[in-house]
Amino acid sequence: MTVKAQDVSYKKEMLKKIKCFVLDMDGTIYLGNQLFPFTTEFLETVKAVGKDYCFFTNNSSRNPKMYADKLRNFGISDVGDEDVCISNEVVIRYIKANYENPRVFVLGTPALIENFKARGITIDEENPNLMVLGFDTTLCYDRLSRFCQFVRDGVDYIGVNADLNCPMEGGKFIPDCGSIARLVESSTGRFPEFFGKPSPYTLKFIVDRTGLKEEEIAFVGDRLYTDIAVTENSNATSIFVLTGEGTLDEAINGPHKPDLIMESLAEITALLKEIYNK
Repeated sequence: MTVKAQDVSYKKEMLKKIKCFVLDMDGTIYLGNQLFPFTTEFLETVKAVGKDYCFFTNNSSRNPKMYADKLRNFGISDVGDEDVCISNEVVIRYIKANYENPRVFVLGTPALIENFKARGITIDEENPNLMVLGFDTTLCYDRLSRFCQFVRDGVDYIGVNADLNCPMEGGKFIPDCGSIARLVESSTGRFPEFFGKPSPYTLKFIVDRTGLKEEEIAFVGDRLYTDIAVTENSNATSIFVLTGEGTLDEAINGPHKPDLIMESLAEITALLKEIYNK
């Protein structure tokens, strides 16, 4: 069935098989510092019908505790630090599995660097054997220049998240990690492999974390080339919401086709209540 042909019965059948909703954050459950008015009811309904959810953000400028604190400040009181998944953790898992003694130069915020340190990764900006590019909202020209020189010299180089822009309130955007990667590429000729959404590393991370099968997992988000593309070539479901960056026209005519399109989490809530008579 094509996106254009979706109807309520089709959406309900798709939702029935889902056991866990992997929720993007900015643009999906909130925008900037404003929680969407329908988010709390959605979370309560998911639990009430016997399903589960977790949060996954590509935004590598923070760490899991900071995001959990933000959710708690929104009044989502039962969220624990362990309920928030972040692209940082996918990269850290890869590094630990593939580097015996990693010495990492992280071009990122202090919060991102602390996340690496907390997971036992050695930070070394003088003699690194791995360069990691994150969403650096504290970008400093001197550190950028030194980072580029190591990349230019051939040190291993990877990126955290591919997002070009981070959505803000009022329909505004700021440059994200993917845009910084293009800057580095212009200087060095090298572009990194990314590990956040839509990387298959992220899908494997979620499967391992939840213990579920791909077909029991739905990624929910507002960005087609990350939140939706992460499920391509897999059995996982993608649910596109129209509350953030992406548009309906892009979903219908663009290269990344979601399995389901919803106006917002509120539409999912209404469908779940109809399915399970809540």
